[in-house]
Amino acid sequence: MNTFVIILTLFISVTADPLQDLGAPDYTCDASLMAPSKVKPTNVHSVRPADINLVMALGDSLTAANGADATDIIQVALQYRGLAFLAGGDKGLDKHITIPNILQKYNPNVFGQSYGIGSSEVWDVAYLNMGYPGALASSLPKEAQQLVDTLNFHSDESAVTAEIFAGSIQKAIQIVKDNIPRVIVNLVTVFQFELVRQIDDGVTFCEEFHIIECNCERNSNETIEVMKNISQQFQIAQKELETSGIFEAEDFTLVTQPFLNDVSTPPLLPNGSVNHQLFAPDCFHFSEMGHALVASWLWKNMLEPVGSKTTQANLSTPAIPLACPDTSCPFIRTTKNSQNCQQYFTPSLL
Repeated sequence: MNTFVIILTLFISVTADPLQDLGAPDYTCDASLMAPSKVKPTNVHSVRPADINLVMALGDSLTAANGADATDIIQVALQYRGLAFLAGGDKGLDKHITIPNILQKYNPNVFGQSYGIGSSEVWDVAYLNMGYPGALASSLPKEAQQLVDTLNFHSDESAVTAEIFAGSIQKAIQIVKDNIPRVIVNLVTVFQFELVRQIDDGVTFCEEFHIIECNCERNSNETIEVMKNISQQFQIAQKELETSGIFEAEDFTLVTQPFLNDVSTPPLLPNGSVNHQLFAPDCFHFSEMGHALVASWLWKNMLEPVGSKTTQANLSTPAIPLACPDTSCPFIRTTKNSQNCQQYFTPSLL
C-alpha cells in the first residue's frame, strides 16, 4: 500500500457576502498523465495522482471547514467538512475545487473525503478527516494515532492532510511514519502574519475578532516587520523538517509546499478593496470560494519540483487552469524525484 500525506498550515480571513463558489468543469490532462502506474508503485518518489486511493486529514477548524457555507456568525459553528479544500468531497470538481475532487478525476474510487456538515465523530460525514475545531498543535499526535487506529493499511494508497505547526507536527508525522507505509507528507508553510492587519483594516468587527484570536493585533510593539520576521522563523522551521532528512526514505518523505510564503497582499477586488467573499462571517475561516481558491494553488505546488515551487500565490486569482503533471516527471513531486526523476520514472498503464 502507498500513502500520501498533506500537512497544512493555513491562511487567515474575513467575511462573506452572497456566497459564490469556484469549480473547474473542463479540467483534463493527457490520458497518459491521468492514468495510474502500470505497476503499483512501492516507492514514494514514483507516485502518480491516479495511484492515490485514500484521502485523510488532520487539523483544526480550518480542516473541518467551519463556516465555509455560513451566511451569519451563528452558522460558523457548523463544520462544512464536504467543502474543505484539504479533504472535502461535496459537489464534485465541476462546481467546487478541493484536493479530493481533483484526485477523483484521476481515480474515481478515491475514498476518505468528507461529505456534508458534521463533527469528526460522525463517520458518514467526516470519514478520514480527523480535524476538529479547537484543536491545538499538541492535539496532532492524538489525531494521528486515531487515524492509525481507524485505517486498514493493507491495500490502499492514501493522502493524509494535517494542519497547524512545529514540534507537535513532527511528533504526528513520526506516528504516521511508524504505522503507515509509503507516505508523502506535503507540509504547507505558514502565511505572512501581517496579512491579518491588512484584511481587517477599517472593518471594526473583524478587528475586534482578530484581537481575540491573536494578541499581536492589539500589541503596538508588534510592528509589520516584527510579524514578518516571526512568520519567516516559522517557515524556516518547517523547511528544516524537509531538509533535515529525518523523514527521508524510499517509503516515506516530507515536502514543504510554500505557495503562501511570500504572499504580502490579501485577496483583492478590482477596486483594490479586500475580497470578503473569500472569508466566512467570523473574519477567520474560509468561505467555500476561499477553500476552492486555496486548493487550486496547493495542487499547483504539489506538481511543481522542489526548488522551483511557487512561493507567492496570487490570492486574488485561482490557479486556473488547474495544473497537470509534468510529462517528463508525472508524479507528486518529492525532493528526490525533483533532483533526478529519471531514476524513479515508471510507465503509466496507458
